[in-house]
Order: sequence, then structure tokens, then C-alpha cells
Amino acid sequence: MRATLPYGAWPSPLTPALVTGASARFDGARFVGDEVWWAQSVPEEGGRMTVRARAVDGTVRELLPAPGNARSSVHEYGGGAWAATDAGELVFVERADQRVWILRDGAARPLTPAELGMRFGGLSVQHGRLLAVRETHAADGAVTHGLVIIPLDGAAAEDAAALQVLVDGSGFVAQPALAPDAERIAWIAWEHPAMPWDGARLRVCSIETGTVEIAGTGTALQPTWTGPDELTFLDDATGRWNLARVRPSTGAVTLLAPAEADTGGALWVLGTRWYGMLGDGRIAALRTNGSDELVVIDPATGEAERVDVPVSSQVVLEDARGTHVLLTGAGAAHPSGLWLVDVTTGEAEALAGGRWPWDAAWLPRARAFTARGPHGPVHAFDFPPTSPEAEGPAGELPPYIVLVHGGPTSHVGGAPSATIAFLTSRGIGVLDVNYGGSTGYGRGYRERLRGQWGVVDVDDVAAAARALAREGRADGERLAIEGGSAGGWTVLGALARTDTFAAGISRYGVGDARALAADTHDFESRYLDGLIGPLPEAEPLYLERSPLMHVDRIRVPMLIMQGTDDAVVPPSQSEAIVRALAARGIPHEYVLYEGEGHGFRRADTMQDVLTRELSFLGQTFGFTPAPSP
Repeated sequence: MRATLPYGAWPSPLTPALVTGASARFDGARFVGDEVWWAQSVPEEGGRMTVRARAVDGTVRELLPAPGNARSSVHEYGGGAWAATDAGELVFVERADQRVWILRDGAARPLTPAELGMRFGGLSVQHGRLLAVRETHAADGAVTHGLVIIPLDGAAAEDAAALQVLVDGSGFVAQPALAPDAERIAWIAWEHPAMPWDGARLRVCSIETGTVEIAGTGTALQPTWTGPDELTFLDDATGRWNLARVRPSTGAVTLLAPAEADTGGALWVLGTRWYGMLGDGRIAALRTNGSDELVVIDPATGEAERVDVPVSSQVVLEDARGTHVLLTGAGAAHPSGLWLVDVTTGEAEALAGGRWPWDAAWLPRARAFTARGPHGPVHAFDFPPTSPEAEGPAGELPPYIVLVHGGPTSHVGGAPSATIAFLTSRGIGVLDVNYGGSTGYGRGYRERLRGQWGVVDVDDVAAAARALAREGRADGERLAIEGGSAGGWTVLGALARTDTFAAGISRYGVGDARALAADTHDFESRYLDGLIGPLPEAEPLYLERSPLMHVDRIRVPMLIMQGTDDAVVPPSQSEAIVRALAARGIPHEYVLYEGEGHGFRRADTMQDVLTRELSFLGQTFGFTPAPSP
């Protein structure tokens, strides 16, 4: 029999330490010979990214021992920080110096020069050559981007001129694909003020002459050579990202099995992949319409067959070989993990992560939830309080916390994270909102936010929260809102512009849009042109939308957390909000985490965040959290 206890005060075995251990973070996985290699975070070691290998017999060994840290800083978000050579050697970007190194004969040897301002990411070995995205920061602040081939013999370790430059300039480049004859290269490119999901175009050129042969149609992603004169790529010309093929010699584009779902998404991280080629010519692809699913497409017939897999949220198709694919992601019954899937039999095996360290009875079941908002439907997932040992008092509704993802062009699926389970197991419901501007629902939904950041997102999260309360599922007087980065902006905006929420939690949130446009890094330096408008013409809008200008309207307690080393949203953003709250006597707590960047990675930080959030909610909503076992 379950005990009747106040919501928020339920005992739970999900301690902050257990939750941190169940929150795996991955950066790529590959088939390498008979093994599977992948990169995974180690929160207990400062959040460093190691690279591991799993042999056929199931044994796992570490390829990159401490203090090695495979993390790229290209675009600040990195990605593609490692690859494997045809000889089975690990190449990786070392976080400390951003040089590319190779592990050879038991020792790490540099492949790129120790020049200040040079960064590498998006590594891939193709036809025996190591390709990379290079980002160069000049002393005067200018940033250039290019595609290079890095000699594997170490010739460029002391001489940058030994790098073979394929593409170079001020525009952005990503996802290079070398043709089988090594005479042409395909990639995607975009220019300020566009972001890759706004205006990335497919480019193909001759390496010898540098002549661009074709340009893509819609917003392009992930080109792959599938024939001497054939490229498979992703294109959203229909309003949804779908697989397409183009012949560079003619420019003729053909869609493959178009669907009302997205095979593609926001390219925040280099190396992200949404499809892979199987051994028989079929294509394994992800499709997203709210949640993610895996399908196998026959290009000859256009038929698509769904494959049941354990994951449905934040899924990346890392690699494909024969009838097998490697997936990372989370599912309704599984935390984030790396999965080996046979698309023919449907057999799936968790190679890393993917298993909860607690009984499934503690996991909430997601309920897809759509609210009516002033700008159209608002999609979300509802995770109700869930415990096998406790229930709330009769007639009492639970407090809820509304989660706002970052981006804002990101997306959440219907899978409970370890953090969500931490809250729901204690009697606190969670509503995870994909507000207008999120990916995963087509270009129209994504572009709802164009020019309307600070309006549509705020209206949508408030509408979703109020709708949940009207349904009688949440206590409308005990609604909190939490978000990080762009989600923090929406938190601050919702507190300043609505009376929906009784508390707010901001992690490295944006408070001043003008300061962000001036201070943020190159990749996002013109992002606000599309979200708000170009400066200086739109300066009145920047003032009107910025929560910092309206802190006098915030009247509820706040918890604000920030990393000292955040180059995307600098600490000055949080500190300006804190000063304004203090000047007006608004209850708040400000926590500055030394050494953390944009997204907390260290185990002690992540555990402290959970402890502080639970305490903050208890103080605000009037419950005493049960002590952790």
C-alpha cells in the first residue's frame, strides 16, 4: 500500500549521485574493424570526454585515458572531436589545446600545429584521408572557416602550410564528403546572418580547380556520395527534411520516400547524423514528428519500413554497416545510451548506458500533450508524479515544473530524463514543452519564432502550463518554469510578461539581447537577426523583448545558475539579472560554478544543481523534501 504524503515530499531512491551517473553524454560512435568505438562523458573526471572500444566478446577498454579530453570548440558547441583511421588508430581533438592528435604506438602525437586561434572539429576519415572543419580566430577578432585534409604522417604538426585546404573563407562549412575518386568534395555551407537550419546549401566542387558545380535547393544537411555522379543528402524544400538524391552533373534532384516527418534537424553539433547506408543499398533513417523513429527506406521503390527500437528522443544515427546501425538516444523505458540495432531482426543491444540504476516503477510515462496557444498549437510532453510507494492527498493537485529547452531551435521527445525522474519520483510533475521555433514538427513550426523570440516562446509555454492546470492535472498556484540558455531567456520573459508561474529557475539564461549580440561567439553572432531583427534598425525591439528591461515586473522567487567559463552566454548576463533582482528586493539565489561552461558537465556541479533545485522548489511551494537515502 502506498503512503499518502504531500506532493514534493515523497521519499525516493533516486539520489543526485545516481541521477548524475545515469545521465550519459555521447559524441559519436563508429564501427571500427570488428569493434565499436564511441566517445562518452565521465562526470566523475571533470566531465571529460573519453573514447572507448567494445570488442566482439563484449569487453570494453578505454582508448583515451585521463587526462585526455576529446572535445572540439568549433562553433563553441563542438562535435566530431574524434575519428578512427583505416589502420585502427584514434585521432582526436584535445580540449586543452584544440590540436588534433593521433594515438600511435602507445603515445599521443600531434597532427596539427600549436598555433593560437586554430580549432578543429567534425573529424572524419574518408578514403584514407583525415578531413576536418577548421576554425581560425585571428588576433584582430576575425574568424574564418574552412575544410582541410590533415596529413596522418604528422607533416602539419609544425607547419600549418602542410594542411591541404579544400575550402576557405568567412562563411560557415560543415559535413564534408569526399567523392570515391577523391577528385571532388561535397559539403554544406551558410553565411551570416543565416543559421544552418535557415539557409545551409549543398555545395560540390572539384578539388583541383575549385569550381563549384551545383548548389542545393532547400536547407541541406549530410551529403553522402552514393555513386560516381550521385549524392544522397537531406533537403527541406517540401517544408520537411527528407532524403533526396542529386546528380552533380545535371543538378537534377529526386526525393526519396518523402514523409510528413523530419529526417534532419538543427545542426548545433558537428558530426550529427540522421541516416546511414546499409550494405544492400537501403537506407536506415530517423524520422521525427514529436518523437523519433527508425525506418528503413528502399530507394528503388520508395517504401519505408518502421523498425521498433528502444529509443525515441534525442536520437542520432551514428553509423551503419551491413544490416546494423549504431544509435544514441533515450527512450520511454531507457536512459541515454548507445545501441547496436539489427534492422532486419529488430534485435537491439545496449553497448553503453541505456539501463536505469533503479526499478522501472519509478519512471513516469510520457503523455503527448497539445495545447491551444495564441499562435497555434503548442506541443509538449506531460510527465506526472510517479512513485510505487507514495501518492498525494485526496483533493490536492501536484506542483509542476515547466521545462523550456535551449536553442531555441532544439527539440525534446517523449522520454523521461534522469532529471525528470528525479522530480516526478518526489511528487513534482514535469511538462516538457516544444514551443514554436522547435524542430521536429516541420519548417512552418520552426519558423513560427522568426522575428518573434520573446513573444511566441513566452506565449507558448504559458499557454501550455495554463492548459495543463485547466485539465485538473496541475496546481495552477504552484507552477514553476526552468530553462537554460535560450530556455533561460524564455523563463525570464515568462516571469516578466505573465503571471502564470510562481517560481523560476534559469541556467546560464539570456537576459539582455543587445549585450548578447555584442558579446556572444561567432557562430551565433547574427542569430538574433532572424529571431528579433537586424541591428541597429531593430534596437527598439531588442529593448522591448529583453527581460532585463522588465525585471521590475518579476515578483516571484528565482534560482539562477551560471558557469564561469561560458563563452556562449557570458556570466555578465546572469549577473545583470541578479543585480536587478537584488535592487528590487526579489528573493533569489545566484550560484556561480567555477570552471563550468555552457552546459554543466562535472558530477559535483550536476549533483549540486539537483539538490539546490529541489530545496528551492520546497521553499517556494511549501513542502519539505524527503531526505535522500
